[in-house]
Amino acid sequence: MKRLLCAVSTAMLLTAPVAAQSPQNNANPATPNQQPSAASTASVQKQGEWRASKLVGVAVYNNSNEKIGDINDIILDTGGRVANVVIGVGGFLGMGERNVAVGFDQLKFAREPMKAASGDASGKAGNANPGSTTGTGAATTGSSRNDNWYPDHVVLNANKDQLKQMPEFKY
Repeated sequence: MKRLLCAVSTAMLLTAPVAAQSPQNNANPATPNQQPSAASTASVQKQGEWRASKLVGVAVYNNSNEKIGDINDIILDTGGRVANVVIGVGGFLGMGERNVAVGFDQLKFAREPMKAASGDASGKAGNANPGSTTGTGAATTGSSRNDNWYPDHVVLNANKDQLKQMPEFKY
């Protein structure tokens, strides 16, 4: 009998903190642990929105259609707005690459793949798509590639020399 009483009292002591931390249904709306309202949540992605995780790795080109780097990171301010976009420039296969931060407003996002000036599309954004086709399949390539989840490439109005002169971004 002593063992049963001891086991029951131990079980009650162990469950008391759990019961004390469970939320109550009649919580005051002014409390900081308030559930988000239906208006502040989303159940689907809206047109024109992109997933930040998909922006990382997108190729960055200059106005002369030269690849100058890739997006490595997106920096947000405390209000949740994009403060800077970190671009990895220079280097080869990650060796010698350095990060520079540019303002989000300096970037132009393109949904359609770049058109190659010559017949050789090596190194161009349109060829970066695995499963892309050449010729008349370009119209279907852009929509099948991303379905508006992220842009095909980014254009930054800067050349390689200007990027070398920019200060390196450090985490």
